[in-house]
Amino acid sequence: MAINLELPKKFDSTVERTHLAAEHIFRPISRKYDKAEHEYPTELDDLAKLAKQGRGSEKAADSSSSDDGPSVNGANMRGLISALEMSWGDVGLLLSIPGQGLGNAAIAAVANPEQLEKFSDVWAAMAITEPSFGSDSAAVSTTATRDGDDYVVNGEKIFVTAGSRADHVVVWATIDKSVGRAAIKSFVVPMTTEGVTVARLEHKLGIKASDTAVIRFENARVPAENLLGSPEIDTKKAFGGVMQTFDNTRPVVAAMAIGLGRAALEELRRMLEEAGHEIDYDRPAAAQHATVAEFIRLESEWEASWLHTLRAAWMADNKQPNSTEASMSKAKAGRTVTEITNKAVEIGATAGFSETSLLEKWARDSKILDIFEGTQQIQQLIIARRVLGKSSTDLK
Repeated sequence: MAINLELPKKFDSTVERTHLAAEHIFRPISRKYDKAEHEYPTELDDLAKLAKQGRGSEKAADSSSSDDGPSVNGANMRGLISALEMSWGDVGLLLSIPGQGLGNAAIAAVANPEQLEKFSDVWAAMAITEPSFGSDSAAVSTTATRDGDDYVVNGEKIFVTAGSRADHVVVWATIDKSVGRAAIKSFVVPMTTEGVTVARLEHKLGIKASDTAVIRFENARVPAENLLGSPEIDTKKAFGGVMQTFDNTRPVVAAMAIGLGRAALEELRRMLEEAGHEIDYDRPAAAQHATVAEFIRLESEWEASWLHTLRAAWMADNKQPNSTEASMSKAKAGRTVTEITNKAVEIGATAGFSETSLLEKWARDSKILDIFEGTQQIQQLIIARRVLGKSSTDLK
């Protein structure tokens, strides 16, 4: 079974709809909410309603593979395209759309059919990182202790995207510290639960339109059926169940980086051509103006990121293990978008460094795409383990 790099026609409406939203809703208010950090973008409420209406028809289209041939292009590929197009508009605003939190991706990845139905209409944030660790997800110290029909959750989570706006949060917690990573499970916790509090909102370098919260859990009681996946501790599987979430979300974050990178490349191309430097693909890059040669190099890196990401999403849709490819796409796209946006600021000179265009904002926004969902270093470590056949104990 081989991947077809030409996207099927059933995605045309998704591309058109999401790009129009990025162009006509996100771009006009992008600078406004960058300056008004922590102010909720009310313009997104109507967009969320339209998105919800569209998801029903999209699910129907994804369930039909009539134009897919022997392979499948489904929900993962559609999510990729949506993230790319809307990040062309504004990454922070994309992360603020009601009902589309990172926790929703976790629910979609590991929930059973009953849970998928129960949580179908929630807006779920994702709470993994703690004050004592960054990208080492196995170091979770938040606890979930079984008490009758409930789990009692205690701990503190930091850097929770949409943490003060979402109505639920998917929390990673250990049900038995003595067992290690195998006991780490994810729980869907309503934000109205007694003992759940938003301690503060962070002031950030970029994606300021998106709130980033610290959430505390103090004897918060969660129904046992809100544990995603199996409650059993399987030491052989370790915490592969919760980690499966990343196989779905890392390509989406890579797509965000690709969308933002495309926006910066388009603006850089416009500036170069306005300055009289035409980009000629029929001539060797070395024989053209230095900035044109640099543009061609950056564009090729962007293309490589896109192909990596397409592959990872396609594998997920076709039920192929894609952990390595998901990390590759995230590592490549995260590194590339920061290089593209910083070079665009550098080449753009005064226009790139001022607030007259969005280049300086894109440079700030891009950095988080190389950090969250696992830093560059973590992705390279995961890739090395997979390629070399090493365990996390063998290669740290």
